[in-house]
Amino acid sequence: MVYELSNPVTKTLITHLREQKSDAIRFRHTVAELTKQLVYEALKESPLIQRSIKTWQGEQSFGAIDEKNIIVATVLRAGMPMLQSAIELLSDAAAGFLAIKRDEITHKSVLYYDRLPDCRGKTILLVDPMVATGGSMCDAIELIKGRNPKKIIALNIIGSPEGLERVSKAYPEVDIFISQIDERLNSDKFIIPGLGDAGDRSYNTPE
Repeated sequence: MVYELSNPVTKTLITHLREQKSDAIRFRHTVAELTKQLVYEALKESPLIQRSIKTWQGEQSFGAIDEKNIIVATVLRAGMPMLQSAIELLSDAAAGFLAIKRDEITHKSVLYYDRLPDCRGKTILLVDPMVATGGSMCDAIELIKGRNPKKIIALNIIGSPEGLERVSKAYPEVDIFISQIDERLNSDKFIIPGLGDAGDRSYNTPE
């Protein structure tokens, strides 16, 4: 299932991202804030475990998300601000890294770095700001599925209808939480209206 956020704050933050005058610091900060919204939505039905902690009144038990059974995995490099934001919320979660590059001629994805922790029985939050053709997302999901996770949840900032349909058809068991579904892909497979290149804009690298 694809779940698109619809609140006015989300829409406003997306508009800030689209604005060309948003510098790298503001861009990363805005991506981080949107990621927090996505994590809230994705985990709002999560069962709680009881944690015994020391409080000002002594030892007590309280409900908490089972963070140690969550892995936040990102597709480098554009997903780094999302990963950082998610693990700030879920400080006991592990981080995983994949590097997948799109060939600009064939539009196919190529995996060239894989640093995932043990995924067996874990919930994987796969964070990637943009879903264009869906190729990178499908490749990442396929790789993670081979590690026997309990569940995969995708968190994305914007995506095209075409890319989201491709991912949903290939992996209907994966829930996708996305801040904004944009209009379409153009002939060069870029999202319209889109944001530009999220990695370049996050880190001031040449386009």
